[in-house]
Amino acid sequence: MSPDSKPSLRIASWNIRKGLGTDLRRDADRVLAGIAALQADIVALQEADFRLGDRPSALPRDRIAAATGLEPLSIGRNAVSLGWHGNALLARPGIRVCGLEHLDLPGHEPRGAVIVDLDTPAPLRIVAVHLGLFRAARRRQLDAIRAALQRHSLRPTVILGDFNERSQRVGLGRIAGSFVILPTGPTFPSRRPFLPLDRIVHSPDLDLIPLTHPRSRGAQASDHLPLLAQLHWR
Repeated sequence: MSPDSKPSLRIASWNIRKGLGTDLRRDADRVLAGIAALQADIVALQEADFRLGDRPSALPRDRIAAATGLEPLSIGRNAVSLGWHGNALLARPGIRVCGLEHLDLPGHEPRGAVIVDLDTPAPLRIVAVHLGLFRAARRRQLDAIRAALQRHSLRPTVILGDFNERSQRVGLGRIAGSFVILPTGPTFPSRRPFLPLDRIVHSPDLDLIPLTHPRSRGAQASDHLPLLAQLHWR
């Protein structure tokens, strides 16, 4: 079967920095326009919620669908947050959640991940993450994610988000043996990126192809660039 005949989705990940651009203006509409330009079927967002109080969404929930063609998936734990520990998922209409686990990740700073099983053209599990600033903590967090996945039945899986890992060679060994680390370019800082902080990792039963994405001139909507990939089931 050729790749073109397999079920396929376009997926993306973007740390939107709570809508704060490189010009230090908080502009949710600019972020929404950036999400729309990706033309993705599933988008994992990091820093989608503010950190204080009830952690309200940094994006206007009532304008997301009209601006991007995507709908927020119900993965938060209250009525005002878009996600969990700032991790949110947007998806094309018709893609639904059929399984959900919230993870509090170990470390000195509050971090979390969500494991989401989706009703897509073929079975798919998304793990949306935002890992810690210190490598020792990130390794413990990856161990926790791997242990959580082992409690679930096998399912084609993509782990994506802000891994906060600067190195292309070390730091991700906890998952390198079981998952494929997609070769993608640097994403931080967005004006002149040279650090590959954002990553897409997938199980071997999937094929993912990195895609280029449109870049705006001038001030950027976030200090991170998004990642974009085409996903094919084998």
